[in-house]
Amino acid sequence: MRRPEVMVPVRMRRVAILAPRPALRDTLVRVAEAGCVEIDPVDGGARGAAAGRLQRLRQAPAEAVLSVGPPDLDALERAGRVDLLAGEAQLEERLRGVVQRGGVGALAGWCPAAEVPATAERLAGAGAALVPLKAPRGVDPPTLLRTTGAVRRSFTPLVRTYGTVPYADLDPTLPAGIVYVVMFGVMFGDAGHGALLLLAGLLLRAGRPRRAASLHALWPFVAGAGLTSTLAGLAYGEFFGPTGVLPVLWLDPLDEPMRLLAAAVALGAALLALAYGAGIVNRWRENGPSNALYAASGIAGAALYLGLVLSVGAGLLGRTGYAFAGAAVAATGLVLAGTGMYLATAGGPGGAAQTGIQLFDVVVRIGSNLVSFARLAAFGLTHAALGDIVWRGTTALAGAGAAALVAAILVFAVGNALAFALEALVAGVQALRLEFYELFSRVFEAQGRPFHPWHLPVQRTEASS
Repeated sequence: MRRPEVMVPVRMRRVAILAPRPALRDTLVRVAEAGCVEIDPVDGGARGAAAGRLQRLRQAPAEAVLSVGPPDLDALERAGRVDLLAGEAQLEERLRGVVQRGGVGALAGWCPAAEVPATAERLAGAGAALVPLKAPRGVDPPTLLRTTGAVRRSFTPLVRTYGTVPYADLDPTLPAGIVYVVMFGVMFGDAGHGALLLLAGLLLRAGRPRRAASLHALWPFVAGAGLTSTLAGLAYGEFFGPTGVLPVLWLDPLDEPMRLLAAAVALGAALLALAYGAGIVNRWRENGPSNALYAASGIAGAALYLGLVLSVGAGLLGRTGYAFAGAAVAATGLVLAGTGMYLATAGGPGGAAQTGIQLFDVVVRIGSNLVSFARLAAFGLTHAALGDIVWRGTTALAGAGAAALVAAILVFAVGNALAFALEALVAGVQALRLEFYELFSRVFEAQGRPFHPWHLPVQRTEASS
């Protein structure tokens, strides 16, 4: 796989399935078994014979199955084979969409470009053909994100939870996952707690516990969050709280909260700049250079953001020249964004008023989104404060006699368990919020359509009556 392709959805081809009338069923069975072609849906139409029998049985099949040859529908109904009837109902639905000319039937759909040769060879065995077509104008192909590699698979739900990546856009799965675990680690910075989370990820990788087998694919995600939390804990000198086991390598959150706050906002500023960079690429890929230039999430928005950051930062440092340069860059971005917004309106005074309101919203959002990253420091500080409370309670009890020592151990264990559970939940939610509202809102402007190939298992034995 070429490196640029790793950062974009799977390339799709518009295809047509062509088959002689007598071979249509066999062809569709092979398509369903291959499971890599999304056939265009059919609107409405009469209900097929299999669908009618399935409705009379009033049973929901656990899984639809296709038989190789045409089954006896009456026998399937008598036997209660709702799985085979459901498969036949789906096949009938696809057959309704067949366009017939002479003795040949045709269906259109989408298929991953890499799967076209193998699928064409499979259909050739039935006397059919899979023909690549030119994609129709104004119709975006469905999106299929790559799931090769354990790390990418574990990060994919993060992006899918937000929505479907448009086909023309970059696939942000890997960078989004990395950013998430970094933000989580900053807020959950404790080497002891992080080590427990890392251990949980490794246990998931080993298939333990068995009751959590459904979470096995998420092990890199959990282990990554544990690793970043451990590294942040080392930087803070936190190991199940301020126990003194580890030295402070960077800063103590409780002693230097403002320094931690400044670092969190600086990290947020860098992440927002990266989000604008991805947004520029996406706007260009979606509708060309003019869209990238004037979009609020494109070059115009990036210039406004960078100009404001440079101007404010230089002003705080007393660098007047840089502050004026930043103001000029911000003004340029504001003009570009305003031009794009005005052109999207009906024009006139109403369009100008609408543009002014939108520009004001963009400027306010830039400020609020940047400040929002202060929560990285706030919740990191909260985690450290909880650890400090638990440790103070533990040490106070430990010096009050043998009986109190047992209570101290209990306070330490229960307190850390509660802090772990509470802070893991809070850090997870807050990292998700920052990812979605502050970053993804700039990367994406629209939603794509997920790729849904038709895939059914095929029963090669005769259906019993």
